[in-house]
Amino acid sequence: MSVGSLEGLRETNRLRLIDALRRSGSASRSQLVRETGLSRTTVASLVADLQARGVVVEDAPSGVPGRGRPAGVLRLDPSVGAAVGIHFDHNHLRVAVADLSSTVLAERAVDLDVDHAASSAIDAAVELVDAVLEEADIDRSRVIGAGTALPGPVFRDGTVGSTTIMPGWAGLNPREELTQRLGFPVAVENDANLGALAEISFGTARGFSDVLYIIVSSGIGAGVVLGGQLHRGLSGLAGELGHVLVRPEGAVCRCGNRGCLETVASTDAVLDLLRPAHGPDLGIRDLVELLAAGDHGARRVVMDAGREIGRVLAGLCNVLNPAAVIVGGDLSGDRDLLAGIQNSLGLYALPSVVAALEVEAAVLGDRAEVLGALALVVGDTDRLRSAGLAAIAGPPALATSSP
Repeated sequence: MSVGSLEGLRETNRLRLIDALRRSGSASRSQLVRETGLSRTTVASLVADLQARGVVVEDAPSGVPGRGRPAGVLRLDPSVGAAVGIHFDHNHLRVAVADLSSTVLAERAVDLDVDHAASSAIDAAVELVDAVLEEADIDRSRVIGAGTALPGPVFRDGTVGSTTIMPGWAGLNPREELTQRLGFPVAVENDANLGALAEISFGTARGFSDVLYIIVSSGIGAGVVLGGQLHRGLSGLAGELGHVLVRPEGAVCRCGNRGCLETVASTDAVLDLLRPAHGPDLGIRDLVELLAAGDHGARRVVMDAGREIGRVLAGLCNVLNPAAVIVGGDLSGDRDLLAGIQNSLGLYALPSVVAALEVEAAVLGDRAEVLGALALVVGDTDRLRSAGLAAIAGPPALATSSP
């Protein structure tokens, strides 16, 4: 092999170690050998290299001294780089900054009408990014990129795929706009995709490689994970579960079609059914309180919504045969929603598919999408390489500062 090929292989192996530490948070050299499949000699050499570059630091071993030298614990130096996560929800905005081990260093959220005021929402996002970077004492030069979650279809070029769902974003490319305003690369994804990424990285779906993450809110979307990777589809619009036809003569959906799942099973549809009995101002928090109090009408309507969602999911599960369905969104922890979904899966999916399927509530709550936005950045080794971090790609420093 040529010198260039050997150095390329070595850089690839360095990134493998960095990715292993990113995923685990910390690890011993023996654990890195098991996780990466590299030899002990190679791991020892690469760790020494990364320590010299200031990328990896070693914590002193803890515990009761025993025979032999106890292994030190390795972790990424927080000063190496940082990532920003941005979540534009329909009615609020959340921003966070994390180190490359996905440890959140600062996080802020504000209530905001995102759908109808794109310019104001982007202005607010820029201000919140400045605020969290200042709070975490992170210089902008250390930020390798930002992940952004949007509550609607997103094309692969970063543009919004439906101006009826997010009317204030018509003609706007949020990826280009945010990249220009923030001064570092920005990736934009649908919120269900990033919720799925968060759940397989930090939540209920951790350890699974084939997962359907369902977000039930004012819309209904799905994040599809196949073989451990997000499946985006040709245009980037995979997972629009809420716009599957369920009632041919049903209500007109905001997408322009008639009888979509969203028109009968979204939280907006549920609230519309309950408002005649509970008043026109009934909101999602009121619904949650009714469910917690055991209100029979609320429980029945939510279970019916779950059954409608489960019927659509049954077909998708028959096609994809996932290991888990994770339910997130405004009602993620509600037992009646989950029971309705499981009921329809049992009726309409293949028994062998259901037997191997786990149906669970998401555990990350309203932070899922911003955590997924962070994971999108720090989990992308190509982004680490292209970011040109001197500590990773450059020659070892002559001297390194103490951590």
